[in-house]
Amino acid sequence: MSTTMGSTVQRSVVTTGPSFLGRQSTRTTASRTLFYVLAVVLGLLFVAPFVFAITTSLKTPAEIYRYPPQWIPSRFLWENYATAWTMVPFERWMLNTVLVTALGMIGQICSASLVAYSFARFDYKGRDTLFVILLGTMIVPSEVTIIPQFLIFKGLGWLDTYLPLVVPSYFGGGAFTIFLLRQFFLTLPRELDDAAEIDGAGTLRILIQVLIPLSKPALAAIGIFSFVGHWNDFFGPLIYLNTKELFTISLGLRFFQQMPEQGGNVLMHLLMSASVIATVPVIVLFFSLQRYFIQGVVMSGIKG
Repeated sequence: MSTTMGSTVQRSVVTTGPSFLGRQSTRTTASRTLFYVLAVVLGLLFVAPFVFAITTSLKTPAEIYRYPPQWIPSRFLWENYATAWTMVPFERWMLNTVLVTALGMIGQICSASLVAYSFARFDYKGRDTLFVILLGTMIVPSEVTIIPQFLIFKGLGWLDTYLPLVVPSYFGGGAFTIFLLRQFFLTLPRELDDAAEIDGAGTLRILIQVLIPLSKPALAAIGIFSFVGHWNDFFGPLIYLNTKELFTISLGLRFFQQMPEQGGNVLMHLLMSASVIATVPVIVLFFSLQRYFIQGVVMSGIKG
């Protein structure tokens, strides 16, 4: 009887097996297709504003204010970019932005590495309490501290200079940057530190020659965050800079909103051209370091 039941079960499995696998494969293909369609639709929604900015930068003023909106211009006016570049000291603003961004990135990465190294590797009284207080500063809006900071920088005579935009980056680099690096340092085994100490390495040498080379993904991630934050910063330059020649690119874009045409309309085509030029370095940097950026963010959350 057992032999009969076994043969029956075997025949049923053989009979229903292929059909079951076929239904499962069809279900998997359908879900994967739905996922790809959803990803494409969301991707188009996110890309649409940037595409519209590019097409608007190539239009005439009359085409910009046409209703319904015209996505593709009748004639591509590439000279809009040259006009936007020469109408204002755009090159000077770009160089100013590069200077502020580079100095800010260096300070943020160096100071955040030191602080994160302290939280990740050293055991001292009050360490966890200080770390919690540090994380608590992330919920404090920048508008709350802008007045005390302004008064401090005014007392130091730093107004209308780049010092208020750069110097704060050398004092810790920000809570999120410290948190991200600290989480990444925790994923690195302490045996590396012990081996370096046996070889005679000191504390600072362990950080520079052992941990930092292994932390390239995390450093790339905070480098992108720092670059985007300093490059797109508008509030800081608006508060501290008064001289036109010292403006950064984000603050300089306001000039195109303050120079109306004869009909009273804003120079929207030139504003879009300047905005596209200012956005290109950020896009190039992100796609160049995308692999390291994703790896750094993912690995920083493995161990808490």
